Formats: sequence, C-alpha cells, structure tokens
Amino acid sequence: MGRVTAQNKARMSQRSPLLQQVDTLPELVRELIDPLLRQAEALFSPVRSRELQQVYLTGCGDSYHAGVNAEMAFSQLAGLPCRAATAMQFGRYIAPTIPPNSLVLAVSVSGMVSRTIEALDLAGQAGALTAAVTGNRRAGLAEVGKTVLHTAVPALSGELKGLILPGARSYIASQLALYLLAIQIGQDRRWLNKKMANVLRRELADTADQMEAVIAAGDHAAREVVLAWQKAQVFVYCGSGPNFGTALFSAAKLLEASGDTGTAQDMEEWAHLEYFAREPATPTILISAGGRDQDRALEVATAAKTIGRRLAIIAPLDSALAGAAEDGLYFPLSGPVRECFSPMQACLPGLLLAAHRAEQIGEVYFRGFGGGRSIKGGGGISRIRKSHRLKTLPQNDIQVR
Repeated sequence: MGRVTAQNKARMSQRSPLLQQVDTLPELVRELIDPLLRQAEALFSPVRSRELQQVYLTGCGDSYHAGVNAEMAFSQLAGLPCRAATAMQFGRYIAPTIPPNSLVLAVSVSGMVSRTIEALDLAGQAGALTAAVTGNRRAGLAEVGKTVLHTAVPALSGELKGLILPGARSYIASQLALYLLAIQIGQDRRWLNKKMANVLRRELADTADQMEAVIAAGDHAAREVVLAWQKAQVFVYCGSGPNFGTALFSAAKLLEASGDTGTAQDMEEWAHLEYFAREPATPTILISAGGRDQDRALEVATAAKTIGRRLAIIAPLDSALAGAAEDGLYFPLSGPVRECFSPMQACLPGLLLAAHRAEQIGEVYFRGFGGGRSIKGGGGISRIRKSHRLKTLPQNDIQVR
C-alpha cells in the first residue's frame, strides 16, 4: 500500500468529513510510530520497569476504550497483570488499595478531563508510579503525572480544519502509544529479548498498510450494512478481550456521529443478556481477531442468526467466522493479525459504519451540541472539564484490625 497520493486526496475530498478523517489514519500511524517509540524508550529506566508489579490503565470515553484494548498487550508483552478501569471507578474506588510498585497510565487527549486528572492525582498519593498519556503537555493531567508520554497528533488541514469530529486520530495515537510502551517495559524487564521486541515494533509499523486494506474493503461493506439496516433503532457491538474495547469504541462513534443507540457487550455476556431482547432483527456486529474467542464467537453467531438477528462480522480473512455473516455484511481484517494488536484494524469498520449511517440519515455530528448541550468548557452542563475533584484519597470507612 502506498502513501496518500493526489488521486487519493481527490477521492477523499468527495467523502463526508468523518470518512475523510478515517482515510488519514494509516498515514498517521506512519507519522507517529517513530516519535512515540523514542518516547516509550525514554519514559522509565529499565531498573524502574523491573520493579513494577501491576499496571492500571484509566481514562474516560475513547481514552478508557484504548486502555481496555491494551490490557492484553501489557499482560502478554510486558509480563505484568493489567487492569483497565474508567477514571471514576479507578480514582474513587480502586486507587486507595492499589498494591506497591503499581504503574498507573492515565489517558486523556486534552489532558483537561477532571475525572482523569483526579484519578492520576489520587494514584500518585497512593504511591504509584504515574504517567500521563496525553496530547497536551501543559494541561492538568501532565502536571499531576510523574512523567508524560506526549501523543499530540497533527491538525487536520483543508476543509477538515477546525471541524469537531468524532475522535479517531487521537484514539489511534493513544492505542499506538500504549502498545509501544508495553513492548518497551517488556524489554526492560527482560520478559522480551531485544530481537522479539523489535519484531513487535515492526508489526505495529506494518499495521498502517493493513489499515489501508481494511478501509478499502470495509467502505463498501459499510454502505451495504447501513442500507440493509436503515430502519434500525439500536445497534449492538460484541467483542472479547482487546476487542471488547473495540466494541465500546464502535458503539461510541455511532452515538457521536449519527445519534443512534449503540451498545457494547462482551461476547459471552451477549448469550446471557441480549439473547433475550424482544426485537428479533436487532443489528448485531461481532468483532473477533480469530484468536482466543473464535470458538465462542462462532457459537454466538449461530445463536444470533437462529433467533433472527441481523448479523455482521468483523474478523480476519482466514477466520472461520468469515462465512457466518449475512451476504455482504462482512468486514475483513488484513492478516497476519496478532490478537493483542488487532484493535488497530478492528476499530475501522465501526468508524466507517458510523460515518455512513450519519450520512444516510442526514444527522449532524454530536447533534450540533444543541438541545441544551454545549461544547463550552468541554461539554457545558456535563462539566467534563470543570467537575469537582477529590483532593485526597478516600478513606476506608470499615474498621479493620
């Protein structure tokens, strides 16, 4: 796959703003991987990395989803137990009891989200090694973290300049940064030898070409899906392991772009819950890297079709799941696909679906911040950036010996 050519730029300019943003993602990976790799190498000393016993990943919205995606990478590649939690859950309920030698990585593109700043601040008070993974070195998150992994992305140009779009570029930057850091910590801890660490870094670099292939193949499939499902009211995304984060992200992009209700569910939990939903034809999208979850995903696909669900599949070309989707409703991932890195590709069909759905129904992204909503101050009345923050760790209110 090549870089963005004049012909590609002309094609992109005829697409909706969100689709144009998606088209920029492979080139963004090429631009960011070396700078992020250098930062990951310098973030912690090998001695400090070898002292770590636990990793926590926290954030809000897309930043939390990126953390869910990266759990498997830290456990496999860094050899450390890893837990992702929303900033509210982590700061107020987990931070007070985190074990010694914990690393807490708080992700926020703006660096100004109150809950994420609070979570990282409280983690520091609990004695953790803290790092802000952010696109803003001067904001509050960077101030409370012991160190910063800077993930700023180049601004969009042309007709996209200044537009407020459902986030994609910053999400890819956060994912890439977390994966590279997992590799580096694994190398520093001697969990990975240098040769294997470099193989993994090359795989991440190669995802740029794979992403181009997924976008090219998935664009037509997305058009077919929104046409087939144009009367739908609710869309369900299912994934497991790293791609539960992909399901969360995909549902979020649909909500932001088109205003439709998108829900995310764990693959197994779907069989316990959504299986009993009243509407037979509820659109259901199964997301799998063809890895540890493939056998269960096949069973869920059979169950979904048996009870009348409209089914789309996101999975590798060589996956047994490829034949489980309805005709034309299959999004191929480009191989080879390492499961812990698969969200880099698997998030793209959800973005394409969200973009085409919004275009199909003529919806304005984020509802134009109308109806009492406001973009001012990071969400107006929702107070995302101006919410009251706890200044000290919550105390245990149970008497212990």
